[in-house]
Amino acid sequence: METSLHRQLKSLYAAGDEPRTEVVLGEYRIDAINDDTLVEIQHGSLAAIRDKINALLARKHRVLVVKPIVASKTIIKQDARGGRIISRRLSPKRGTMLDLFHELVYFTQVFPHPLLTLETPLVEIEELRYPGHGRRRRWRKDDQVVEDQLLAGVLQTPQYETRDDLWRLLPAKLPQPFHTGDIAASLGVARWIAQRIAYCLVKCGATREVGKAGNARLYERVGKPVKRKQTARKPA
Repeated sequence: METSLHRQLKSLYAAGDEPRTEVVLGEYRIDAINDDTLVEIQHGSLAAIRDKINALLARKHRVLVVKPIVASKTIIKQDARGGRIISRRLSPKRGTMLDLFHELVYFTQVFPHPLLTLETPLVEIEELRYPGHGRRRRWRKDDQVVEDQLLAGVLQTPQYETRDDLWRLLPAKLPQPFHTGDIAASLGVARWIAQRIAYCLVKCGATREVGKAGNARLYERVGKPVKRKQTARKPA
């Protein structure tokens, strides 16, 4: 079922003199069209639309993929579906721009592409819930079902078109060459997240592997000359 959040984003990205949404194009249904750009809004995994976007790009269409990242979520509980609001609370889960890499790992066969723009609006949403357990086989009496999601605000709308754009998400002073321990330390994230970031950078052509320091793989940025220090890197 389409959420209000999805409808709101479609209207936002189809803004213009003649907004068009839910347009049939061959065997595909396009969320919105803005001038000559096809807009696809994807709340779920980018893997689900990978083949569709590849096909549209192969047909020389200009495509904008919108992958919203939830910066904050207000959970609104009701006593029943469409019923009285009984509580509001802010979810402790916070999305950041680094979440792009969790999705890009499934999308590196598509991005980058000369006709593709990837946009990750950082949004604030409200989520309406009511008591229930949906289709889950096991449930508890305090289970909740999501009735709807609504857009409360848009904080940022960064766009990514080239491999170099991904470097905006990383610290400017990474050593050259670097390993995933450097990424983890500079961003304050777990090593497995840094490994996923490094994987995406390599697959998108933004970095290349240049050797090893102990068991750690070393990488360097592609397309930007760097001054290398003569001191040897220590293993991570």
